[in-house]
Amino acid sequence: MNIEKLLYKPAGEKAILLGDFAVIRGALEAGVQFVSTYPGTPASEIGDGFSLLKKAGKGSFYFEYSTNEKVALEAGIGASFSNLKTLVAMKSFGLNVASDALLPFGYTGIRGPTVIVVADDPSCHSSGQEEENTRGFASLAHIPILEPSDPQECKDFTKIAFELSEKFEIPVILRLTTRVAHQSSIVKLGKIEKANRKAGFKKDYQRFVTMPPRVLEMHDELLDKLAKIKRESEQSAINFINDWSAVAKIGIITSGVSYLHTKEALQSLNLRIPVLKLGFFHPLPEKKIERFIKLLNKVLMVEELEPYLEKEIKILAKDANPKLKIFGKNLLPETRELTPEIVMSAIAQLAGRKLKIENSLKIGNCKLKIPQRSPNLCPGCPYWPVFNGVKQALQEAGLKREDVVFGGGIGCYMLASFIPHNLQDYLLCMGSSIGIAHGIKKANKKQKLISFVGDSSFFHAGIPALINIVHNQSNPLIILMDNQITAMTGQQPYPGIAESGRKEKGQKVKLEEIVKACGVKHLKIIEPAKDYKGFIKVVKDFLKKETVAVIIARRPCVRIKR
Repeated sequence: MNIEKLLYKPAGEKAILLGDFAVIRGALEAGVQFVSTYPGTPASEIGDGFSLLKKAGKGSFYFEYSTNEKVALEAGIGASFSNLKTLVAMKSFGLNVASDALLPFGYTGIRGPTVIVVADDPSCHSSGQEEENTRGFASLAHIPILEPSDPQECKDFTKIAFELSEKFEIPVILRLTTRVAHQSSIVKLGKIEKANRKAGFKKDYQRFVTMPPRVLEMHDELLDKLAKIKRESEQSAINFINDWSAVAKIGIITSGVSYLHTKEALQSLNLRIPVLKLGFFHPLPEKKIERFIKLLNKVLMVEELEPYLEKEIKILAKDANPKLKIFGKNLLPETRELTPEIVMSAIAQLAGRKLKIENSLKIGNCKLKIPQRSPNLCPGCPYWPVFNGVKQALQEAGLKREDVVFGGGIGCYMLASFIPHNLQDYLLCMGSSIGIAHGIKKANKKQKLISFVGDSSFFHAGIPALINIVHNQSNPLIILMDNQITAMTGQQPYPGIAESGRKEKGQKVKLEEIVKACGVKHLKIIEPAKDYKGFIKVVKDFLKKETVAVIIARRPCVRIKR
């Protein structure tokens, strides 16, 4: 069954849904009217699903792939201010980009209920830069955060998030992780609501303008909202105790996908231990937690990455149960994803059980050692002749690999850091290859530097950095990899090329026109796969320039359907 039919199955039926697709169904059941996103794994499928629905003529909502996450959120804020039910989706690093708009947005008295879906990636399966934990935004932004653990909860919590947002006039974050977003299971479907909210912006200075002295009053109002939401959290069914009838002096508190790991671990150990599962991460149901821990001798906090819950429970236990022994990161790792085996080991230690887990893979009497392989570019990828050409250009110019600094960024070209290329000396975030290049060249103008940046990354965050280079006069060589699509996250459209099937004419934004408008004098557009020698020549020539030089290496991604 295709995704359009799957997501529009009738109420009362069941469907096997990916966690990300369950979020879409939840939004449809809530009557979503405006959806914006910037593609980023593990949240990409949310945008992809909405895009497929629009192309199939399903739904009455508006959908767009925005230029970056900040713009996506700002567009969503505009829709929210105009009374529309709004959903904005992004990965964890996207929330960093969007935070400039997010924090003051929380101060406003929004009109249209708004849900911000953020997907974290513990163990860095697709987010190579760091293991980010979105839960840290809770106290910073003073915004409610819900944590589903499976696709059914993804659908249900999305609807609850919209209800909370509407009731308290506050944006709500729905926090997923890779194992939640990308797991599939059976979901019972509800009724899809038809959006019927009247759209239109009504001027309201007191509500929408975050300027002193009004903004200080807004801060007080925001804290009052959170206090009310905390009372709501105490009564919410998404915070529940599993197996409270178990006679035990030890308990477990957990949230998100860690709850599933905990259930599996207890089943494997054949143990009955009460578990408090928190759907509300922020604000926490403190009274419910206090009642849970009051009669316990020991409690284990099962959570991925930083011990946010553990710290909060330690504070609550000082009054509720001073003698309580709290275990968490002394038994569980603070980095990488949890697994049932890791949780099983921690519970066994807590319960005094001996445990032996066999991790090696055996067939017969043979132990299998799975060979490690580096990720690589697709066969026929237009980046192959770029990286090979750069190496040959340096060789012909009498330069060694060590003589040149290579800047990398987020996208397919980040694979330049692996063999056989080995052409990446730093990598941080979208567009940073250009911004960092400027600082390196200012530190030592004579040092040769080649900065790689993808077309999507350039539109996302590279343009301000290029303007800064021109304005403050440094001279890196920037190779702009124009494969005419957002390739690594799933071939989503971007501003440089019209989305397939769009009727509008003249929707393309030309990279070269933007580069010229930024004040770059040395610009060359070339297709290395067709003019390999010409590409080598221009690399050698542009490395000598006293001002910034840009090569647009243009060739469509090999996976674009033609």
